Amino acid sequence: MTNYEHGADIYSTAKKFNIDEDKILDFSSNINPLGIPKSIKKAYLKSLEVCHRYPDSKLRKLSQKIGDYEEVPKDWVFISNGASEGIYRTVLSLKPKKALLTAPSFGEYEESLEILDTNISYYYLKEDNNFDLNEDFLNLINNDIDILFICNPNNPTGRITKKGLIQSIIEKSYNCGTYVVIDESFLDFLPNKTNLSVVDFIKSYPNLIVLKSFTKIYSIPGIRLGYCICSNIDLIKSIKKNGPPWNISAAAEACGMAALKEDRYISKSISYIKSQRKYLLKELRNLGFKVYKSEVNYILFRIDKNIDLKELLEKNHILIRSCSNYKGLNKAFYRIAVKSKKDNDILIDTLKEIIK
Repeated sequence: MTNYEHGADIYSTAKKFNIDEDKILDFSSNINPLGIPKSIKKAYLKSLEVCHRYPDSKLRKLSQKIGDYEEVPKDWVFISNGASEGIYRTVLSLKPKKALLTAPSFGEYEESLEILDTNISYYYLKEDNNFDLNEDFLNLINNDIDILFICNPNNPTGRITKKGLIQSIIEKSYNCGTYVVIDESFLDFLPNKTNLSVVDFIKSYPNLIVLKSFTKIYSIPGIRLGYCICSNIDLIKSIKKNGPPWNISAAAEACGMAALKEDRYISKSISYIKSQRKYLLKELRNLGFKVYKSEVNYILFRIDKNIDLKELLEKNHILIRSCSNYKGLNKAFYRIAVKSKKDNDILIDTLKEIIK
């Protein structure tokens, strides 16, 4: 089993230094720095009035809301406990014998496949090509591949794969009998997300599953809410059956209903993160780091010094993501989230003290 670990473990750090979790600056998790919208907070509190009864196991209201939002039938939607549940349920439903993954990328694709001892092949994204996915990926798709995953934008690189290439991948996969999972969890941070999303391909390709997440853009990782979309009704039914009922709480459903109305919040978030990302990219380069251009709310960089930057920052109660356990990367690579200006300034000032 691959030893994949998430960021955001503020609890271990708090215990290690005997401090409160709120005293830790967490740059290891890629969450919207603007915080939870007021409408979602209100919806959460109001949901307590109905928490004395079981939630709707079919999640009819939220399914319809998501269907309207994505312009797809509600029956094509499975609402999940975070995007992660969508990954695991999809894999458990399809039971693939052979899979194709890019590397580096989100580790839970691999984790879910290893539960079934799936044979995994890798396409290694090249550093000298800015970790972009190229057309030669198509050469690896054949009749033996049961499923492939693409994270777009990719985590941890922050790079976008062109829609035309993704369509070619979906088309060839369809002809080969291969399922394609496109993870668009971070696409909401892009101003042109509509032009990049492949949701409009779902009707034409029953082998396509698109993953979405409320976690990142709405800053609600503690709520656990995501969804996947697929026009293959039999697969959606299988995904729904391949796990316990009531996977979504009444509170989470209420928060999702409120979130889908927050267009202004998303626009404001995109603008704010763009300006702060530009600042961080510049400052990290000034520190002598090799920084890879990101399109979203996190940045991958590499340091040449023989130091453990994660450990040194942790002593200052700042968490960043070591990328040493990502396939295709090593201990010289780190990822940070784009946070508030105040927090970003603290990070840069601390880095200057450490690097000098």
